[in-house]
Amino acid sequence: MDVFGVMIGLVLLFGIATLVLAVVGTVKAAKAVAAKVEKHEANARRAVETATLKAKTYTKVGPPAQIATVRLKLRTSLDGTRQVLEGGLAQDGQLGESLALLTRLDAHAAELDGELRVLEREPDTARIAAKLPELRERAERITHAAETMRWAAQDRMHRFADDELSRLSQECESEAGALRHWDTGAGSGSASGAASGTAAASGGGSAGVGGTAGAAGSSGGGAVRAGLTDGKGRPSAEDLLGLADPLAKLAQRLRKPSTGPSAS
Repeated sequence: MDVFGVMIGLVLLFGIATLVLAVVGTVKAAKAVAAKVEKHEANARRAVETATLKAKTYTKVGPPAQIATVRLKLRTSLDGTRQVLEGGLAQDGQLGESLALLTRLDAHAAELDGELRVLEREPDTARIAAKLPELRERAERITHAAETMRWAAQDRMHRFADDELSRLSQECESEAGALRHWDTGAGSGSASGAASGTAAASGGGSAGVGGTAGAAGSSGGGAVRAGLTDGKGRPSAEDLLGLADPLAKLAQRLRKPSTGPSAS
């Protein structure tokens, strides 16, 4: 009975843990989806506002057009700087500090944009004319700060790209030199081959001189032995028939001087 109770307890604990994990995963997934939807919604709303400001700069005249121009320039500068910094953050972690500064700068820009929107709905043109120079000057300061960070980040990335390209070019040249190692090997091999060829030629010349001297010595000491097919010293008919020795003995006997009667 106790064993069954323990097993039932373990099953219940496992079921509760699975349920909790499922709830936590569902909540996290919902938060992620909500954040993504909110981000897309903010981007879409910002794109609509930017298109509206562009339209106002072409359709409005007077202070409304001037306010729209200031808001559009401020928004475009901050967006361009954020895109550059976020694009280079993966390669350069130091740009994170610049992004933090841009976030603070964006907060000031948001406050200024709100004041410009309020001024845009102001019916008193005199108040618009009095407040607009001040707001435009603040917008120019924010824009200049954002552009300064954007240009510095672009110069930094360009410098890093040049340095990386220089190192890569040097590595490629070193690898190309390593791949052409046969040039030096062929040169030394050809030099050694030429030396061995010269030595062989000199050895052959000395051998030729020695052979000539040997032939001369043999010719001085005795007759040169003829070859089988050179036509010299071919065997005669007597040699072929085996009659050379008996005929030679007979000729020697005939050449002996004849002795007189007194000798007998």
